Amino acid sequence: MPPYRKLIAVIEYDESVRKSLQRHLRAAVYRSEGFSSADNFLSIADTCRPACVVSDVNLCGMSGIEFALHPAVTRLDLQIVLITASLDPLVECEARKIAAGFLRKPISGQSLLDIVVDTAGPPIADGDQ
Repeated sequence: MPPYRKLIAVIEYDESVRKSLQRHLRAAVYRSEGFSSADNFLSIADTCRPACVVSDVNLCGMSGIEFALHPAVTRLDLQIVLITASLDPLVECEARKIAAGFLRKPISGQSLLDIVVDTAGPPIADGDQ
């Protein structure tokens, strides 16, 4: 049986940013699925069960902060990394309080991988999954 590669969900409304984040994750041997909104992710959260979710704070509809506090996210005990281009210190303070990790855009590939490994562990799962 091939090794189990951990899934990282990426929630980002900007398609080019979403695809760039996914490319970095896949290059590091993670599996990655992209979503344009928190609602799109939540509709399948029970079945995909990612090791970590990387979400923009500023989304269409539900914000990334609202998403991180959503009852489904809490129930599933999802690890959230919030990202933003905002320079507002209040946004950063709130994001850091509720998320497993925080990054400010623009995000380097190495910064993304460092925080995902810290949050979700290495890309290949140990043992049977």
